[in-house]
Amino acid sequence: MAITDKIREELKHVLDPELNINVVDLGLIYGIHMASERDAEITMTLTTPGCPLHDSITSGVKHRIETMEEIDTAVIHLVWEPAWSPENMSEEALKQLGR
Repeated sequence: MAITDKIREELKHVLDPELNINVVDLGLIYGIHMASERDAEITMTLTTPGCPLHDSITSGVKHRIETMEEIDTAVIHLVWEPAWSPENMSEEALKQLGR
């Protein structure tokens, strides 16, 4: 399994505390890039720019990746373009919300 796939799987353990759905299935992860062999860069967004859990979610992403044996550092790039939309959510996430 490629390291970016492993990172994506790890990120399924980081939950949005309000929705109790992981950041991958919510569609918050826009990109995973390896800056070097052991350094990851994550491009992500949040459901709203004023999200009160901003620090909690982004620190959770950084911490989870940096606990991986293969990773030394993780840099999180929080972006607002393109804006998050419920269309980004996986089928599993939509089912959890009863949609």
